[in-house]
Amino acid sequence: MSPHNDAPSPPGSYTPSYNHLTSRSPAVQSPLYSMAQFNDSGFDTSSIESTDVGISRPLMPGVYVPTVVFFDPVTEDLDHETIAAHAVRLAKAGVAGITTQGSNGEAVHLSHKERNLVTKTTRKALDDAGYSDMPIIVGTGTQSTRETVELCYEAQEAGGDYALILPPSYYQGLFTADTVKTFFRDVADASPIPVLIYNYPGAVSGLDLNSDAIIELSKHQNIVGCKLTCGNTGKLNRIASATRAATPSEPGSGFMCMGGSADFTLQTMMGGGSGIIGGLANVTPRACVKLVQLFEEGKLKDATKLQAIVARGDWAAIQGGLVGTKSAMMSHFGYGGYARKPLPRPGKEENRRWREAFEELVSLEKTLTV
Repeated sequence: MSPHNDAPSPPGSYTPSYNHLTSRSPAVQSPLYSMAQFNDSGFDTSSIESTDVGISRPLMPGVYVPTVVFFDPVTEDLDHETIAAHAVRLAKAGVAGITTQGSNGEAVHLSHKERNLVTKTTRKALDDAGYSDMPIIVGTGTQSTRETVELCYEAQEAGGDYALILPPSYYQGLFTADTVKTFFRDVADASPIPVLIYNYPGAVSGLDLNSDAIIELSKHQNIVGCKLTCGNTGKLNRIASATRAATPSEPGSGFMCMGGSADFTLQTMMGGGSGIIGGLANVTPRACVKLVQLFEEGKLKDATKLQAIVARGDWAAIQGGLVGTKSAMMSHFGYGGYARKPLPRPGKEENRRWREAFEELVSLEKTLTV
């Protein structure tokens, strides 16, 4: 977990002046960009057709799952059947939405075409299973503004509803004080779908947006939320308060202030957050959903007990990353497979370790119903 390094916000920065967010206008499309400009003539969309581009699926408070992606164990080709089945399993567990191309989704290991196919497969599976109203958030962050906008267009084309965007970091030594904020504003101006800011210092060479920056960016009409994987609950509380974030009991402004890990779900909800986008829910979605439900019902003692179990399970997920997560899924649910090379394949001893580390939480998961 990244250290808490958040500059204090100036007095008066928490005034609830975000009523414009309650009726956010459709995404602004910049004249500088067009889909034709970005369309790759080699992109084949014929295998899985998306027929619902443009349908708006609102984000509701709750649990969102940044899904892992599945490959054939020999060829490393995308395993569409397992991608689809996993998405439906999560939907049946009661999650509020799904995120593709996140850190767990090995976006950095995928081509543009593969990214789009994962999102298309997920959208089609949800639609076919009766979950056509479930939103899909798509990770679209890259190192340049131009490619990030391109991926936003492709995400929409593939059936995605929102873009989750990491800040660029490769050349951050050359950034000015306003470079990152300008990046998000430029992308939000041009993106055909609404944007969520993804603050994950561990993935971007330590770049950590403070609460002042995110609160300022939240005023943009096409920036509708944030994911805070920095683990800073004080930062989350400040942003949630300043933006009047949506919660299970209050719609607020509609801004989604999301925790980025299941091990502080209860802290997120108590701090006024909207829910979590947590990788642990790939393994135990019902436990994550149940934790939010207990909070909503005011059963804080039960929620605290469950949070402790979830936190122990999430520590295993944090330690093992997507390698350990996939290993645990294979051991406990019979599917998961391996990450793409060069990530290693765990051996017998490592598989045993991850199986045992998730045992307590998976045992609980199997007792829960939705």
